[in-house]
Amino acid sequence: MSASPTITPGVTSGPGSDFSDVTGSDAALRRFLHGLPGVDQVGAEARAAALGTRSIKTTAKEFAIDLAIRMVDLTTLEGADTAGKVRALAAKAMLPDPADQTCPSTAAVCVYPDLVAVAKQTLGESGVHVAAVATAFPSGRAALDIKLADTRDAVEAGADEIDMVIDRGAFLSGHYRQVYDEIVAVREACGSAHLKVIFETGELQTYDNVRRASWLAMMAGAHFIKTSTGKVQPAATLPVTLVMLEAVRDFREATGRMVGVKPAGGIRTSKDAIKYLVMVNEVAGPDWLDPDWFRFGASTLLNDLLMQRTKMTTGRYSGPDYFTLD
Repeated sequence: MSASPTITPGVTSGPGSDFSDVTGSDAALRRFLHGLPGVDQVGAEARAAALGTRSIKTTAKEFAIDLAIRMVDLTTLEGADTAGKVRALAAKAMLPDPADQTCPSTAAVCVYPDLVAVAKQTLGESGVHVAAVATAFPSGRAALDIKLADTRDAVEAGADEIDMVIDRGAFLSGHYRQVYDEIVAVREACGSAHLKVIFETGELQTYDNVRRASWLAMMAGAHFIKTSTGKVQPAATLPVTLVMLEAVRDFREATGRMVGVKPAGGIRTSKDAIKYLVMVNEVAGPDWLDPDWFRFGASTLLNDLLMQRTKMTTGRYSGPDYFTLD
């Protein structure tokens, strides 16, 4: 589907330090990004569709469902969110099915920055991470000092992960260096917290732009690249995720550094989740089949995974009311 750009890995001590030759100016960055191999739209969509038809055996399905649960960033990002809702969500993340102690916990709980402390207190030492959206989520339209303050506040409150949004207007206007510099600055503001960079792929218009945004974010030091905020449609799609998986695969081949991928928005069923896992294995490779390298941003997916898991372990299908609503 794509050929890896020629990059010579260099120093890896800081965000963007491998790429000073292509990030030193807006013109150089533009030449690099527009020199990336173009995406064959028909080919990408055809391959995504073909991978989505793969069937897996029962034992593999059991493994896939448990893996998908472990990959969920259980999310609530509503204006009406309350401390009580976040406590309930965090409790569910730690023990998704109270009737089955063997059910794995989710990867993280994702909330607005002002509710990070509540989530952190509830999760304690459970191992479930707290992710916070920041940088003027979901629009990304704010001054840089406000974005950095938003990030620092979330980290100081206990966030383990920061999900930032890029300024799509700047990106679509070709101001790549501005977007790059913001990602680098936010990465530095994260300190030890991991940074996920959200593209809002539904607004990027082309697969070529998705590939360019992927490389831009990875060169700037992103730990994860993420499709969407969940507030814009279309959100996550299989073809877009395929392009991003190709990008992280090619980036590791070129630099030796792995970057994670997080599709978010619109993934609601176990069947859909398994399609994504098949794609991860076939496109990026089995190394990415781990919550450290692949996540689902979801609010309703977990319940369907739990229903399917119960059916496979007990032989009985439990309705949606069997599990708490998120």
